[in-house]
Amino acid sequence: MGYQKRHPIRDILDLQDRMNRVFEESLRDPEHARLPGRWNPQVDVAEDDEALYIRAELPGVKREDISLDLSDGVLTISGNKPFAHENRSENYYMIERQYGTFRRTFNIPKAVDVHAIQARLEKGMLEIRVPKLNDIHGRKIPIIER
Repeated sequence: MGYQKRHPIRDILDLQDRMNRVFEESLRDPEHARLPGRWNPQVDVAEDDEALYIRAELPGVKREDISLDLSDGVLTISGNKPFAHENRSENYYMIERQYGTFRRTFNIPKAVDVHAIQARLEKGMLEIRVPKLNDIHGRKIPIIER
């Protein structure tokens, strides 16, 4: 067996990188910070003049394992990504992919058309389109003089 020279600076930088990842993951969602069997998909929320868009990364999650629910102005994305390794004789040295149940909630503004919400899953990306109501500006009320 050969001698392998250690690089103390590289070891320190590797440790710093690992510590940074642990810290960043704990800040993502402090309410559910890395509970066993639970994960939080990465989400982008955007809007334009017509709609609000929620895009969630759900790689490896099947459509039938995802649930969308809208109740009292809160949109909930939940589901499950099962641990997909069938070969029980394998010894894992590292598991970085996330498995288990997930749940993300979003407050939806009242000025949207809840009956026209659409969702589609394509290549591991869930996109939810929440259309805005056309008449959100109200109306001008004339004052009649008597």
